[in-house]
Amino acid sequence: MFASLSDRLSATFKSLRGKGRLSEADIETTVSQIRRALLDADVAVPAVRAFTSAVRERATSAEVSQALNPAQQIVKIVNEQLIEILGGESRELAFAKHPPTVIMLAGLQGAGKTTLAGKLGKWLKEEGHTPLLVASDLQRPNAVTQLQVVGGQAGVPVWAPEPGNGVGNPIEVARSGVAHAREKYYDVVVVDTAGRLGVDAELMQQAADIRDAVNPDEILFVVDAMIGQDAVTTAQAFADGVGFTGVVLSKLDGDARGGAALSIRTVTGKPVLFASTGEKLTDFERFHPDRMASRILDMGDVLTLIEQAEKAFDEGQAEEMANKIAGDGDFTLQDFLGYMQQMKQLGSMKKMLGMLPGMGQMREQLENFDEREVVRVEAMVQSMTPAERQNPKIINGSRRSRIAKGSGSTVSEINGLLDRFEQAKTMMRSMARGGMKGGMPGMGGLPGMGGMPGGGKKSRGRMAPPPKRGKKGKSGNPAKRAQQEREAAERASAPANAPAGSAFGMGSADPTTVDPSALELPKGFEKFLGR
Repeated sequence: MFASLSDRLSATFKSLRGKGRLSEADIETTVSQIRRALLDADVAVPAVRAFTSAVRERATSAEVSQALNPAQQIVKIVNEQLIEILGGESRELAFAKHPPTVIMLAGLQGAGKTTLAGKLGKWLKEEGHTPLLVASDLQRPNAVTQLQVVGGQAGVPVWAPEPGNGVGNPIEVARSGVAHAREKYYDVVVVDTAGRLGVDAELMQQAADIRDAVNPDEILFVVDAMIGQDAVTTAQAFADGVGFTGVVLSKLDGDARGGAALSIRTVTGKPVLFASTGEKLTDFERFHPDRMASRILDMGDVLTLIEQAEKAFDEGQAEEMANKIAGDGDFTLQDFLGYMQQMKQLGSMKKMLGMLPGMGQMREQLENFDEREVVRVEAMVQSMTPAERQNPKIINGSRRSRIAKGSGSTVSEINGLLDRFEQAKTMMRSMARGGMKGGMPGMGGLPGMGGMPGGGKKSRGRMAPPPKRGKKGKSGNPAKRAQQEREAAERASAPANAPAGSAFGMGSADPTTVDPSALELPKGFEKFLGR
């Protein structure tokens, strides 16, 4: 979503690199480019003004003029101001002292409230709570049925005493849902309310009546992050008419410019608590302003990636695999298959790779990445026998042909998989051992790397030592040939224990026969020679 804004900001900072000192003109140009980038991203004008004025004020202060690297200091200021405009510190949900905690969802129709109710219920269940979903949207066709389906997928019960489709009283459904939760000891109630195509008095009154009936601990305003400036207008109307305590951004994985996420906090003063980043029930995460700012500035979001990996990977299996990679065991294709199956639990590979720092510079490659390639590789490995997975070296030509037919691939693709597997195993083992063998740390043993970054084939020219020449043959000149023969005869007749000399100036062929007193060593050094 923030791809355009991220690219514009990266280009702005790139122009500052290499400057040891920033003039007022440099700062004004940078602030102007940031302002234009924010406006193009559909950020609300009040938010843009507050942001750029804060950046300008800090950029002209002593913290930049006295910095060793002013360009990096500007990036630091923009990062901190982005965190501030996104809400500062992330806030936890406010749970009631006496359960059940009531969470009311509000927003326009089409914002994704019903699906988000299931995502929130699943997230609460994984956090150790016992949630209950209440179907109070009785006007939108099949809204009750949709919530029941989503609740079933999330493994969360749904309270739906009315069929909906215009039948029933949503206020009574909400009130009875809270009573049912108290009776059955559910500790969190998520109330899904009706939305409209636009802000009107009837919507506001119904939402206010449900609020008064259940007295919610949290009112979360669900806003579609793709609708731009209208999201801010709607949020302000809800804040004035009903009031809400937090915001949930849905469809944050879309291709819109993302101005809503950067504007709501400034305009309404309410924090963003959660973000929906996809269609699956697992595509739901806490909103951390510092991590989102880091993503926008192409610094990655490694913390979120680690948190997701901790949920998907079994700790024991991960430790065993790490030991195998380090060399305590043989990392086989069976281990590789298990690793891939766990990686699939993390979700989209594009999304995971996008959380790594600097991946914004490889956005085109990421967009062209085919998620189905993982499935194809998995099919190839599953078409192998257990013995072949344990020892890929036994896979000969006929076996490769059989595996290719069984997985719907070609022999060349099987060859490529086996080659890449060996390269990946070598690379991971080298990195696990710190690169102490085979060349540069972290680089040794990499196929085609030659032990040096950017290596590969041996360099030509001065970097390569001249080839050693063998013994010279006898000269064709009679006089030179006679001289060579005399020198050879003298060397052959010399005694075997004659001083041969050495690079350290020792005149004896046998250093053990040397008298230490003749070496003029420092006093007391003889003990190191065993004398």
